[in-house]
Amino acid sequence: MKKILLTILVLSSLVVLAFQFKPVKKVVQTVTASIETPSLINKDSLTIASRVNTPEGYERIAYTEGSFETYLRNYKLKPFGSKIINYDSSEYFWQGGHIGILEVPVPKNGLQQCADALIRIRSEYLWKKNRKRDIGFNFTSGHYCSWAKYAEGYRPKINGSKVTFHKTATANYSETNFYNYLNLIYMYSGTLSLFNELKSVDDKDLKIGDMLIKGGSPGHIVMIADAVINDQGEKLFLLFQGNTPAQSVHLVKNLEESHISPWYQLKKDIEIPVSNYTFNSSKFVRFK
Repeated sequence: MKKILLTILVLSSLVVLAFQFKPVKKVVQTVTASIETPSLINKDSLTIASRVNTPEGYERIAYTEGSFETYLRNYKLKPFGSKIINYDSSEYFWQGGHIGILEVPVPKNGLQQCADALIRIRSEYLWKKNRKRDIGFNFTSGHYCSWAKYAEGYRPKINGSKVTFHKTATANYSETNFYNYLNLIYMYSGTLSLFNELKSVDDKDLKIGDMLIKGGSPGHIVMIADAVINDQGEKLFLLFQGNTPAQSVHLVKNLEESHISPWYQLKKDIEIPVSNYTFNSSKFVRFK
């Protein structure tokens, strides 16, 4: 009887081990990969380009000095380990998905969410390059609102989906008024308006400053911060995002492919998990 019970026990143990072997093996492989893969992060650096090294066999794609691409690549970061902070000064509940915080102030009004943060970065670039007349965005209604007209004193009158503009303020071209304009854009624009307004980009033509977008309520959007290429023409990209609630703009990890993290492979019509959001039926767009 004891022999029978012992045989049953041994067989049961073997069955359990058989079921456990595969996940255990996967865990071992993951741990081994983490140990063997050299870190691509420079913790003592304060720009996007210097924070992240290129993967073996890749080199950074060259862009024109003074371009939006080089502006983003050299964007300033807070010291490594800085936390994602919400607009109300509280800490975001999850701090495990980023490797850098961009030096982008978060207004206390809570308006500067995911699309708004990227609108701000693009607008500030145009402002600094004295291309102020190029600053303008569509409302979700489809009506175009430019900084030039806002600075002249024109304000929107909104009645449902109908929008008209009237000169109700004195002209003001100051930087303070520029941020008042951006607050207006944050209120009436977002992922849906950018999804409908901006030109689509083929995944083979992606460059720094292009965005992966899912339009909607809620939707989401992330921007390419850097790009590298290898001898076979294969590209990898860094991504950053704002979020909801309004919070620190941050450079994200690649949680699915730890061997190349924080670099991403980006292709059309594939599932792309980014931090705490997964893009499915999305597209790539580019600012005008």
